[in-house]
Amino acid sequence: MIALTIPKIRCGGCVASVEKAIHSIDASAQVIADIEARRVEVTTDADRQTLLTALDAAGYPAEAA
Repeated sequence: MIALTIPKIRCGGCVASVEKAIHSIDASAQVIADIEARRVEVTTDADRQTLLTALDAAGYPAEAA
């Protein structure tokens, strides 16, 4: 499980965009989002840096939580 803080998450649309970016790397990834905490937990076989790069490209820069 990889926990990430994503300051730009503010609504369900943001979560959908984040999930799309993550699923572009690993279609079977499980994503649990907490909008209030601006945090996501991702269960994936992908490495953290690959996720961070994909999220940054999608306009949602993230950092390790």
